[in-house]
Amino acid sequence: MTAGRAAGELHDFREQVRRWCRENIPADWRVTQTDASDAEFVRFQRDWFQRLRAAGFAVPHWPAAWGGGMPLDRQIVLYQELAAHDAPRLVLAFVGVHHAAATLLAAGTEDQRRKHLPAILDGEIWAQGFSEPGAGSDLASLRTAARFDGDDWVVTGQKVWVSGAHYADWCLLLARTDPNAPPRRGISYFLLDMRSPGLEVRPIRQATGESHFCEIFLDEVRIPAANLIGAPNAGWQVAQQTLGAERGLTMLELAERLGNAGFRRLVELASRQSPAGRALDDPVVADRLARLDIEITGLRALCRDLVERHEAGAVGPADASIVKLFYSELLQRTTDFGAELAGPAAHTVLTKPRSSGWESGAWVLDFIGSWEWTIPGGTSEIQRTIIGERGLGLPREPAAR
Repeated sequence: MTAGRAAGELHDFREQVRRWCRENIPADWRVTQTDASDAEFVRFQRDWFQRLRAAGFAVPHWPAAWGGGMPLDRQIVLYQELAAHDAPRLVLAFVGVHHAAATLLAAGTEDQRRKHLPAILDGEIWAQGFSEPGAGSDLASLRTAARFDGDDWVVTGQKVWVSGAHYADWCLLLARTDPNAPPRRGISYFLLDMRSPGLEVRPIRQATGESHFCEIFLDEVRIPAANLIGAPNAGWQVAQQTLGAERGLTMLELAERLGNAGFRRLVELASRQSPAGRALDDPVVADRLARLDIEITGLRALCRDLVERHEAGAVGPADASIVKLFYSELLQRTTDFGAELAGPAAHTVLTKPRSSGWESGAWVLDFIGSWEWTIPGGTSEIQRTIIGERGLGLPREPAAR
C-alpha cells in the first residue's frame, strides 16, 4: 500500500469516527451522569459499551479472532476523536477489556478465554484484587493465603482499594500459595467469582463523597482449580502482564483524553479567568499552558512509541514505568493548575459526571482524584527505582533490614 493511499484511508476512517461520534455520543451525558444513582450509572455504562461494541470500537486492541484487530494507527485516531468529541469513559468495563483480557490472552487457557472474553463483550464486569492493607505497591509482601483442598483452592485474606468491586462479576486475585517460597515465587493468580460464598465487599467512602474503591474480605472462599491462571506459584509473572496492560494501550486513550479534552478545558478556563477573555494576556498563565502543552505532546509520543515497540517485541524493561510515571505526575500538574486557575469557587463543586475521567473540569475533584495515579500499580517512588535499576543499570537499592 502506498503512503498516499494509507493516509487517505486513515483520513476516511477519521471522518467515519467523527460521524459516529456526532450521531451516538449522548449530548446530555454530563448532566444525566452528575449525581446519577448506582443503577443509573451501571445502566448508562452498559449501554455505552454496547454502542461502542456495535461500531467495532469497544475492544480495538484485542486480536481479530476475539472482536478486535484494529491497526494501531486507527486506534490512535479512534482515541483522538472520542476525546475530541467528549465521549464518556468506559469506567466499568476498563478492567475487563484491558487487564482481564490481557491476562487471559497472555496466560489463560483456551477454556478460560472462551468463557470470559465473549462474556466481557456482553457486559461482564471485572475488578482487580491485588493490593492489601500491608501490601500496596509492594505486592510481593501480600498475605492473602490460598491452600489446595480437593478440587478447589481455599482463600482467606483481605484486599483493599479494589476499584468498582461492588459492581463486579469477577475479580483478578493474587494470593500466596507457598508461604515458604521467596516472596515473588510463592504467589498464584486466580479468577474469583464475586458471588462466591464467604466473600464480602465493603465500599470505602472517600473524602469526595464517592465510593469508587472497596475492601474485599475472603473467609474460606473456594475457587475451583480451573480458575487458576498459569502455574501454581507463578502468579507474579502473570501479574506483570496485567500491570503491563495498564501502561500500554490503555495509556493511549488516557493520554489523548488529557491532551485533547483536558487541555482544551484548561485553556477555556484560563480564557474565562482572564480580564480580556484571552489566556495569553497573562504571561505567567501563557508560560504554564505552553509548558503543559509541550509535556502532553511528549506524553502522547511516548505512549505511541511504547505501543509500537510492544507490538514489535522491543519494549525495554523500564519503558512502561517511564510512561506510567510521566502520565501520573503530569496529570497532577495539569489538574493542580486547573484548580489554581478556577480559584475558591472550584472548592464548592462537590460532584462530577460519574462516567467522566480525571479531566472532567471539576478541577478540585480532578486534582484530588489525580493522586490515585501516583499510588496504585506502583508508586512514583517505585517507578523511579525500576527506571534506575532496570532501565539505567544503576545498583540495586539496599534491602531494608
